[in-house]
Amino acid sequence: METYEPFASLALVMAVGFLIGLQREQSMAREATGRRTFVGGIRTFPLVAVAGALSALLARAMGPWIVVTALVVLCVPAAIAYADDVRQGRDRGLTSETAYVLTFLLGALAPSGNVLQDTASRLLVVAALGVSVTALLSMKEALHDWAARVTKDDLYATVKFLVVAVIVLPLLPNRALDPLEVLNPFHIGLMITLIAGIGFAGYVAFRTLGPGRGLGVTGLLGGLVSSTAVTLSFSGRVKENSGMADACAAGMVLSWTVMFPRLLVIVAVVHPGLARSLVLPLGAAALAGAGASFLLYRRTRAQSAAGELLSLTNPFSLGTAVKFGGLFTLILVLSKLAVASYGGGGLVATGVLAGTTDVDAVSLSAAKLVYGGVDLRTAAAAILGACGANTLAKAGIAWTIGGWAFERRVIPAVLAMIVAGTAGAVAAWKVAG
Repeated sequence: METYEPFASLALVMAVGFLIGLQREQSMAREATGRRTFVGGIRTFPLVAVAGALSALLARAMGPWIVVTALVVLCVPAAIAYADDVRQGRDRGLTSETAYVLTFLLGALAPSGNVLQDTASRLLVVAALGVSVTALLSMKEALHDWAARVTKDDLYATVKFLVVAVIVLPLLPNRALDPLEVLNPFHIGLMITLIAGIGFAGYVAFRTLGPGRGLGVTGLLGGLVSSTAVTLSFSGRVKENSGMADACAAGMVLSWTVMFPRLLVIVAVVHPGLARSLVLPLGAAALAGAGASFLLYRRTRAQSAAGELLSLTNPFSLGTAVKFGGLFTLILVLSKLAVASYGGGGLVATGVLAGTTDVDAVSLSAAKLVYGGVDLRTAAAAILGACGANTLAKAGIAWTIGGWAFERRVIPAVLAMIVAGTAGAVAAWKVAG
């Protein structure tokens, strides 16, 4: 045992107990009076933490039974008080009692070298858990408000996503099942999970912050979920109210801009080397799109409430996952055949054609084919071609639904992104030689 380890452990558990106790005392002060509670506040919780630490220290000489005995002794009065409150019909939850037990256990963990032998790691775990418990206790109202906004469909979609990511994916065979050696069930499942996870994270952020934060948040987070959905929604709004054209154009272009850093992250997960070759072109396109969005925002501020108009559904469903998996597999096979028949030009042509519907599948396919011998520059060209085709396709949607008056606001941004991306690609390839 290190010389000063007991002092550090006791000081830490006192601090953790004080932090949790302070939160509990403030919480009880805000709640309605007339509700009894045995569990204390700023003094009781540090004492409980110290009791846990001392029992763990004594256990080194007397055995682990002393920890169990101390916990039972401390919980008996709390259990009696709780039972009395329930018998009297008083409103009573289990949050304070659970925090009470957790505080004791954190105190017991701090000096327990047989659990985590490294002192620094052990104390860091105790401190991190103490702060996490306090944060969770402090976020009561926010968490309840968020839970109230979660729909039944959101919950089902979340569970299905977790089933796919945690249960189904590890069970898939990790080997190629075809002569072309491109159909690996585990890799296909991994790509589905990656895309669904990014869209799901954007959807959670969108629902948490809410579309009412304005077009900036709506375009940014909506682009993570589906920039096509943003395009359809904003274009339809402009068709109904032409006065919203500038604001909707700004938010829509921002959602398109998100595609470039999003793709960079996706490609980096699959093939970091390919991602490095795309930093300049995708970064330049993103900067151009962000600049165009800013210029459009400067033309209108009163229309920021247009962020209220977008309603996104949870992007993950089993049907969506199967469709994306099928599309990814089809593009992967077609790309492999195109490379075998026409070389790099076939992959680029496939990327441009397929990019009009889904740029993620193209990017993942190109990144996977690099491991099969495709040149980095060819794969990068296929991805950039898909980005350009996808941007033009969404501009076509905006024109078709929103009309020419709306489209002419978007054209400069589209041209800027394409020109900047092309210039970035040329510069990157010159640097690479």
